[in-house]
Amino acid sequence: MKKFNILLIITGFLCASTISMAQKVQLSGSVFSDKGKPLPGANIVTENGLGTSSNLLGNYNLNLNPGIYTLNISYIGYETISREVILEQNQNSSLNFYLTESQIELSDVVVSSNENENTEKISAIDIKLRPIQTSQDILRMVPGLFIAQHAGGGKAEQIFLRGFDIDHGTDIALSVDGMPVNMVSHAHGQGYSDLHFLIPETIEKVNFNKGPYYADQGNFNTAGFAEFKTKSFLDKSSVKLEGGQFGTIRSVAMIDLIEEKENQDLYIASEFYLTDGYFESPQNFSRLNLMAKYSGRLEDNSLVEVSASTFSSKWDASGQIPERAVESGLISRFGSIDDTEGGETSRTNLNVKYLKALDENSTLSQQVYAIDYKFNLVSNFTFFLEDPVNGDQITQSEHRKIYGYNGSYKREDRIGGLNLLSELGAGVRYDDINDIRLSKTINRREVVSDLARGDVDEYNLHAYLSETMFFSPRLSLTGSIRFDYFTFNYVDALKPNYEREQVSQGIASPKLIFNYKASNNLNLFAKGGIGFHSNDTRVVVAQQGEEILPKAYSADLGATYKPFPNLAINTALWYLYLEQEFVYVGDAGIVEPSGRTERKGIDISFRYQLLDWLYFDTDLNFTDPVALDEAEGENHIPLAPTFTSIGGLSFQLDNGLNGSLRYRYLGDRAANEDNSLTAEGYFLMDAVVNYTKPKYQVGISIENILNEEWKEAQFETESRLFNEPEPVSEIHFTPGSPFFARVNVSYFF
Repeated sequence: MKKFNILLIITGFLCASTISMAQKVQLSGSVFSDKGKPLPGANIVTENGLGTSSNLLGNYNLNLNPGIYTLNISYIGYETISREVILEQNQNSSLNFYLTESQIELSDVVVSSNENENTEKISAIDIKLRPIQTSQDILRMVPGLFIAQHAGGGKAEQIFLRGFDIDHGTDIALSVDGMPVNMVSHAHGQGYSDLHFLIPETIEKVNFNKGPYYADQGNFNTAGFAEFKTKSFLDKSSVKLEGGQFGTIRSVAMIDLIEEKENQDLYIASEFYLTDGYFESPQNFSRLNLMAKYSGRLEDNSLVEVSASTFSSKWDASGQIPERAVESGLISRFGSIDDTEGGETSRTNLNVKYLKALDENSTLSQQVYAIDYKFNLVSNFTFFLEDPVNGDQITQSEHRKIYGYNGSYKREDRIGGLNLLSELGAGVRYDDINDIRLSKTINRREVVSDLARGDVDEYNLHAYLSETMFFSPRLSLTGSIRFDYFTFNYVDALKPNYEREQVSQGIASPKLIFNYKASNNLNLFAKGGIGFHSNDTRVVVAQQGEEILPKAYSADLGATYKPFPNLAINTALWYLYLEQEFVYVGDAGIVEPSGRTERKGIDISFRYQLLDWLYFDTDLNFTDPVALDEAEGENHIPLAPTFTSIGGLSFQLDNGLNGSLRYRYLGDRAANEDNSLTAEGYFLMDAVVNYTKPKYQVGISIENILNEEWKEAQFETESRLFNEPEPVSEIHFTPGSPFFARVNVSYFF
């Protein structure tokens, strides 16, 4: 009898699910701008809060019971529209929507049951409101992320996020249009990420999140990731010219080559940047960027994007200077000990992406890319510590080619009354690194000796599966698993005999995300998962494959909340544990152990539209970073930030005036393990004011409007000056920018 009752219950459930599934009808279509541009991420929501968002092709699918609905279609920066639709039983419908560009309204942000979508919507507001004029502004789009530049503007920025001193990219995965930015086994350091090849004005979207919870993100995704997407369509062509203090000149051109777009566009973009910098020794910095991109929507409902770009830069640098040299009057804070530092680098990219809607419920995405990259960096961190006669200058260099493929298949299904979103992905990346080298040099030209030199081949194959189950319109669970397999090859050119050292290893990374939309204005989420960053090939072979893929175990608990239409709040409590690892020190050519670490904190973000034309935003980030294998009081993680905050006011007036007043705050933090030395924090304010009309724009931007004296990059370093008998260990720093004003004028056509 008991078995019969259970069977009856199961049969009843299956019948109810079948009836429920039969009752549902599908509304599908696409969302475009009034100029025919697909709008991925647009919201299509009913009056009772049920809804969905458009995919990368601008397509959407909505499963509803038969009836009459009022749909609200919204997209950041476009006018919201309402449409009444009648859905009849057993009859699917198709409907396209066209939106007109308008002023930003925070009320257009719809709280979704997808936490990642909520983050993307906040990012879209930030991009629309915050001026992006430099490559440094690009990284600052990620809430809680701080950067420091310490080599004349040409070297990749040092990154800080979630209690990590990420160096130049070891614990954040960065990409542009699906191409990797992080360089594995780099001459200067693992994960080195130089974004200077990206022209700021071409950015359309930044998709970011924190923690290792996303199956499509692999190597280096521990503290977080950021994906930068360039524009597929240009609304208008433009030419921009900037000039400012310190011999600064910058020009940008974005030329649309197709007037009658219909379903395609082709544009070219260029940037030229020149500055002497604010140091006593001219930095002689120059950078040239060129880019071309074609986007075409084909008749079979597919999208093809082909882009090519190239970038080159060179610079001189004053390097990091010791505090004692400034305090004694030997040099000023903008002086140098060795002004022969500097470098040059270049990167050329070819990228092809194909996105195909196989039917109303599934899409296939494929991408191939090729990258040619060169790097040469001259530094002197310790001055005359090792060589009291010629000095300690070093040069790091390499030439690499990268080839890769990414593919994914996404499908929406409805099974047993449940909506399912499935994603299957796979890819490969191959880095061919020739003559990766660390040399002792004199006066930037003469090579005294090679400290390390060789060739690296590194392969990374990956596959992942992600399944999202929607138990109701308000409750979803995403479970995913990713597997990465690495093969590391190294040939040490300094060994007398040719010998290829090879190690292979795989790693599995499970992840889980829970979302509950408690109301139309509140979404709660819980996330847990494992991420990793690979170690340098030279570490891998030195350790014979031991502890070469350190894992990061992490969890987040948070919410997205809109207490009223003009205020959006995002908050998260989080924890991250990083396993023991061994690190290759590119500046010294040695392998050093790094112990287990633990970080926990809270992130809070506010976006508030005070008036129709006035917006306020702030991000607050508190972190407690600890080295687990050290004694109390000696367990500080050097340079790990404990409190950061960014924010400001932005305005957009109907008469064309727009701009922002923004601040950056980084608190004091330990510069070494026992906190006997402190890396000083700072509070800075920047301002931008523009006057924009349909045909032109004029403006002014000012960095550090209070003219604060601050230290941008800071390290505890043991060094010896030429006239010193003994070395000294203390803070070495790069001074931050003083008051720096630039004016700009743009012409649109």
